[in-house]
Amino acid sequence: MTLDLIYKIKLMSSKIKILQVIPRLGYGGAETGCFDLAHYLSENNCSSFVITSGGELIKYINKKKVKVIRLPVHSKNPILMLFNSIALMAIILFFNISIVHARSRAPAWSCLLATKITRRRFVTTFHGTYNFNNSLKKYYNSVMLKSDLIIAGSNFIFSHISENYSNNLDLKKKFLVIFRGINTEYFNPNKILQSDERKLLSQWNINNDKPLILLPGRLTSWKGQEMFIEALYYLNKEIPEKAFIAVILGSDQGRKVYKKKLIRLVEQHRLQNYVKFVDNCELMPIAYKVSNIVVSSSIEAEAFGRVSVEAQSMEKPIIASNIGGSKETIIDDKTGFLFEAKNSEALGKKLIHVMNLDESTLKFIGIEGRKNVIKKFNIEKMCFSTYSEYKKIIN
Repeated sequence: MTLDLIYKIKLMSSKIKILQVIPRLGYGGAETGCFDLAHYLSENNCSSFVITSGGELIKYINKKKVKVIRLPVHSKNPILMLFNSIALMAIILFFNISIVHARSRAPAWSCLLATKITRRRFVTTFHGTYNFNNSLKKYYNSVMLKSDLIIAGSNFIFSHISENYSNNLDLKKKFLVIFRGINTEYFNPNKILQSDERKLLSQWNINNDKPLILLPGRLTSWKGQEMFIEALYYLNKEIPEKAFIAVILGSDQGRKVYKKKLIRLVEQHRLQNYVKFVDNCELMPIAYKVSNIVVSSSIEAEAFGRVSVEAQSMEKPIIASNIGGSKETIIDDKTGFLFEAKNSEALGKKLIHVMNLDESTLKFIGIEGRKNVIKKFNIEKMCFSTYSEYKKIIN
């Protein structure tokens, strides 16, 4: 009997064992997807493992359901990547792992070597556009296409791969779209207590007597915070009688110079009384609930656009750039609003439009938004689709 046949016989008589590998378990879209899938698998007769270097979400993992192993899989150091490969081989053999699912490029290289040697199934999820400016960087990115199953998180990413990596795609490998999803029960406006809303507004030192415009996302230039501030300036100039407060919610992640630049821009436009910077918020559903309008102002395409989906799930009007994933997740003028990317005046005009909508229209948009997310982008659908594909490649 061959090793492959012995392995398949063992597999048929035992639980499927899935190992997900991700650099860090933070609050990003790839990370929350990994977190949710890990628990879903454990509840569906699978053994679930996660390898990561750390992250804020680790403390929320149910250790009885999911085994977490720490390795420096965030590192791009070739020596550490080789060490990770050796460690992965040992873990795969010791726990008899069936499938290894890599969610980022550096760990994917380590997983590729480990799965080749141990003859295990290899899955990758292409979470972003992974910019490249030379052939070496493009080759580095192409590891995400060397697996047995390639998952794109949106149609936009599927098209991006097809257009830019056609030479790296093996037609024998399965390549498909599984939309990322969110937990619609967690992002549920009816689950939020008024006392929690008051507590958060108090922490932010905000009175709830003015419309609150929320811009979530880490502080980095491509997320469009500068353009957002310019749009607020336009809004204030066009309707100075309309009071509002804007919260730019996100960590600078060490980009101190960029944050200072944003603060100077606020001061330059005399918006100090209108704009507040908040470093982080662990309970994002409450942040959405206390907001009147949510904005996603990215000047580069979002792979999926998690903010747009979370806002819709919380029945809040979302205004987003008309590029990338948001074009797929928002039904324009029905569940949210799209504006011309990189155009602060266009964003300002959309803000004015939404601020002038009556309550019944806003309520209708909120209800339709939540319906849209439950139908297309809920976590159960994402997890079920991924689990179904796992079973197919095992068979």
